[in-house]
Amino acid sequence: MQLIPAIDLKDGKCVRLRQGRMEDDTVFSDDPVAMAAHWVERGARRLHLVDLNGAFAGEPVNGDIVKAIAAAFPSLPIQIGGGIRTPEIIEAYLAAGVQWLIIGTKAVREPDFVTDMCQRFPGHIIVGLDAKDGMVATDGWANVTDIEVTALAQRFQDDGVSSIVYTDISRDGMLQGVNVEATARLADAIRIPVIASGGITDLEDIRALCGQAHRGIEGAITGRAIYEGTLDFAAGQALSDELINA
Repeated sequence: MQLIPAIDLKDGKCVRLRQGRMEDDTVFSDDPVAMAAHWVERGARRLHLVDLNGAFAGEPVNGDIVKAIAAAFPSLPIQIGGGIRTPEIIEAYLAAGVQWLIIGTKAVREPDFVTDMCQRFPGHIIVGLDAKDGMVATDGWANVTDIEVTALAQRFQDDGVSSIVYTDISRDGMLQGVNVEATARLADAIRIPVIASGGITDLEDIRALCGQAHRGIEGAITGRAIYEGTLDFAAGQALSDELINA
């Protein structure tokens, strides 16, 4: 199970939000490319980038930074979410060297868009599903819908989606522990691999996720914990490798 560092971009800086609130952010670096280099040096095998401004604007705002990171690490798989709402945006990111595009709000509002993009860009589409109490949230978590997250994930089963990034927004950025059971339940309900996100705090969370990885959890995104030091990234990946290969 891969541990995937998150680099959330707001106003050109690397930040972390609490529960998706743009006004409740902590700036961790003014140089996102240097931050990417830091995680690569710590052994990251994949990066998770989010254009937070783009998620609210509905189009890329920090796209040049994303492209700069991709150019700096051409062999490193990168996934980007936030404002991915047209085929032209997807095409531009792929041309810049990004591996996967995460479709979130648009996947909820226009599920057929995911189907079309999977056909047009096979192997490059991830669906990001953010949920609170099992219900899907959209628009940078500003709105909680009446759509059940498992039902929506099942809608994409035959489209060729590479994975589902599942975020429990009640825990994201709060260092309260990952919602392992909810993540595993979603993985049980679909054939698409699931990447856990939200609330990862320490090595015990890694241990708990690895214990359920066989149910279809292929990775875990971590942000605030590795920035604030409650989780050592290299130690977390080493533990995951040890447990999965045991």
